[in-house]
Amino acid sequence: MLCKRNLFSAVFLICFFVTGVTTCLAAEKISLLLDWFVNPDHAPIIIAEEMGYFTDQGLDVEIKTPANPNDPPKLVAAGKADLAVSYQQQLHVQVDQGLPLVRIATLVATPLNSLVVLADGDIHSIADLRGKTIGYSVGGFETVLLKVMLQQAGLKLSDVQLVNVNFSLTPSLLSKKVDAVIGAFRNFELNQMAIEKHPGRAFYVEEYGIPAYDELILVANRNTVTRAKLRKFVIALERGVQYLVNHPDKSFQLFVKHHKDLDDELNRRAWADTLPRFALRPGAVDKRRYLRFATFLKKQGMTKTVPQMERLAVELP
Repeated sequence: MLCKRNLFSAVFLICFFVTGVTTCLAAEKISLLLDWFVNPDHAPIIIAEEMGYFTDQGLDVEIKTPANPNDPPKLVAAGKADLAVSYQQQLHVQVDQGLPLVRIATLVATPLNSLVVLADGDIHSIADLRGKTIGYSVGGFETVLLKVMLQQAGLKLSDVQLVNVNFSLTPSLLSKKVDAVIGAFRNFELNQMAIEKHPGRAFYVEEYGIPAYDELILVANRNTVTRAKLRKFVIALERGVQYLVNHPDKSFQLFVKHHKDLDDELNRRAWADTLPRFALRPGAVDKRRYLRFATFLKKQGMTKTVPQMERLAVELP
């Protein structure tokens, strides 16, 4: 019995001094659903995982890619997952519909959405869109963005022709099936066009009447925000962001370590363009900014009400 006690003590001391007590105990599981396949927008999450920051917090994070990108927030609302990567405008709409979702952290703290045209074309301003054909992938928010941008030049949606190109934004523009596209992410589509030797010109939504908003966020079920593991996740995520901005090249190698298919020119360019847009304090929230955007969405008819702030976004205790 004495030998067994001595052995247990030795193992405990090894755990304490080598890996830390937390990692010797059973890790707490947490499930995270991405919004789409892994890409540079998810870099803080992947780096936190690769650097062991989740493990340091006693977490075992299961990162899943959804079969349907619309499902993750709904699964969180239904209690079938702990966290989901989502979009701020999607959160507002789903909260307005009664889903018990709340933002607990931010990944990408600025809009990525933009209206893009060919740089060598005849569209140099929003006013030049009159009579043009504009492609889009998802109606609703993208249509609202376009409507507000057109208003800055005294135009209406009826002054342009809208075409659903079904996520084929860049090909539709390069083949000249459309004159412009709305919903293009400036860190991807612009780089894709440059690689194809057909540079694009972007009109950034926040410069044309749309209030600034977070592009990518993490949402949790409102009834679970007091769980300590969520706060631990955010702490690890912030460490991931800090390492990422301090060591961008090393971080990219960690990023592609288990995603070899992403080690290409497009993702390297997207990586560099996304770096300055990550939230350095992912857990912090600008309440006035969120309420300003909520008021904008209500004015545009996307939501019926402007909810109390705690129903939209929180800073975890």
